[in-house]
Amino acid sequence: MSQGLKINRLTTGYPKHPVIQNLDVNTLPRGQITVLLGPNGCGKSTLLRSLAGLNKANGELLLDGQDLMQMNFAQRAQNVVYLPQSLPAGVHLHVLESVIVAQRASGGISNSQCEREVMDLLRQLGIDHLALSYLDQLSGGQKQLVGLAQSLIRHPTLLLLDEPLSALDLNYQYHVMDLVARETRRRNIITVVVVHDINIALRHGDHVLMLKKGELISEGIPEQVITPESLAEVYGIKGRIERCSQGVPQVLIDGLVAKLAS
Repeated sequence: MSQGLKINRLTTGYPKHPVIQNLDVNTLPRGQITVLLGPNGCGKSTLLRSLAGLNKANGELLLDGQDLMQMNFAQRAQNVVYLPQSLPAGVHLHVLESVIVAQRASGGISNSQCEREVMDLLRQLGIDHLALSYLDQLSGGQKQLVGLAQSLIRHPTLLLLDEPLSALDLNYQYHVMDLVARETRRRNIITVVVVHDINIALRHGDHVLMLKKGELISEGIPEQVITPESLAEVYGIKGRIERCSQGVPQVLIDGLVAKLAS
């Protein structure tokens, strides 16, 4: 059985206006982070929602050789966890309760063991002091961290994160991505994450898919995909890749190109 996520001929979006058509993606292996890059409206969130089963789609989504589209809701929920850009409003639970509820959805764990694991994860995320705070009392960034805890605690095979860093300060962005990378490798799961910061992709991504207008422009390791040429074509910017003092590649922006490539 093939291990990983393989996308074949995926078409999805609106009934009369597909955002993505006949998308093929090489196998995304377990134990790695795949970063989706591209400008607003290119299909990143649409692709993530399709993987989660929230958008109607045609094609094949093979997870370890099994087609996600042929799974019922319960089977898919056992394998796939999707974290949207914002948590649902109006949930009157405190942080600890909300993450325990997510953990129990996975089953097979005692109450005491569940609470210990939840508190350990909250500590790793730096929000254990918020355990008894209600969700509606939290800032946007704190809610994002709680959502990440709810997602990781379920031990999915496929973890889908839609802009999980958008409300976090710079320090927390790197801390959270370090944690996600560590858990992805430790649990040997497949993580697909949407970010807008290209340097996050260069630092933390194992694999990058770069999209433009619903089409896959390039895929591969970050340094092969994120180039001055692709930055000009997809984002309309003049950029160059240099290495920081730690040897990690990063994008430096010199300005805009005269016209976006069509």
